[in-house]
Amino acid sequence: MNKLSMLLKLAIVRAPEPVAALWFAGRRKVVDGRKIDAKAQALGELFNAVRVPGVIPTLEDSRRSLVVLADKFDTPSPAQVTKRDVSIAGADGPRPARVYDTQPQAKDRPTLIYIHGGGWVLGGLDTHDGLCGQIALEAGIRVISLDYRLAPEHPWPAGPDDVLAAYRAVLDAPDDWGVDPARLAVSGDSAGGNLTAVLMHDLAGLGLPMPKAQVLIYPAVDSRGETPSMTSLAKAYVLPRDRIDWHMDQYVPAVEQRGDPRVSPIFSDRLTGQPQALILTAGHDALRDDGAMYHQALEAAGVTSDLHEYSGQIHGFVSARRAVPQGAQATTQISNWLRRTL
Repeated sequence: MNKLSMLLKLAIVRAPEPVAALWFAGRRKVVDGRKIDAKAQALGELFNAVRVPGVIPTLEDSRRSLVVLADKFDTPSPAQVTKRDVSIAGADGPRPARVYDTQPQAKDRPTLIYIHGGGWVLGGLDTHDGLCGQIALEAGIRVISLDYRLAPEHPWPAGPDDVLAAYRAVLDAPDDWGVDPARLAVSGDSAGGNLTAVLMHDLAGLGLPMPKAQVLIYPAVDSRGETPSMTSLAKAYVLPRDRIDWHMDQYVPAVEQRGDPRVSPIFSDRLTGQPQALILTAGHDALRDDGAMYHQALEAAGVTSDLHEYSGQIHGFVSARRAVPQGAQATTQISNWLRRTL
């Protein structure tokens, strides 16, 4: 890929939506009857231009790439939101966390605990900083973002163990965190959506209080990878099947453990009694059917669940709001839902 071609692709990513739509006129990808959003295709083609097809970057390069994605294509945390870096309990010692709020001194705040995505291998507080700050502003709530241990240095079950420990820390000392435990929600994207669902499974098994609500953003809930979207979108932008498999190999190297509900929460026998859910999926994401399947499982268990598919979107679009306008729309949808629910 020559430099001129790369600059052109970057220009289309940064261009207004009508310009991108004109550029891709007659060339928009259609998969499973879903036409891709023009800005999503622009970002996806830029990703493919940077990556070597079929080659998984090193762990360090993969982590660096997600940081660059957030820096270049997501919007920063709003200036009106106060941020505070803190420590919170993990399963094996304190973990970093970050608190967002427009009312940092207030008590008894409605609160969202946020669990970042990144395939259990990538990501952290900084990669989801803008998203957490925007939700805090739009929803009018406090957001506590968690930084759990990552694989492969800390494979399963380190991640879900850390999330459970952090949740219990907030429940055990709500006054210290300034939260109202009766108005608590948990959310995460991708691997964070998985960890959100796993947390509900863990809480039910331990008889601990559930949050009032859960928000799952293109969650991974079934390690088998046998859904139709896994096949039709095996070469999807951003998160193709080979990368999904690589992430799972880092996270749960022992294949025989992947059917555990703490890896694949679709197998949970503790769905009944879970909190109401909002589930967002992307139509051009191999994980699309995971979210739809989990929605159906929750409804079958008597849980109120609202499924919304952004049919033209790609994996990760909520964290690329500067490049993809529908990412901002989805963030507002999440925020409005949380404002009403909490």
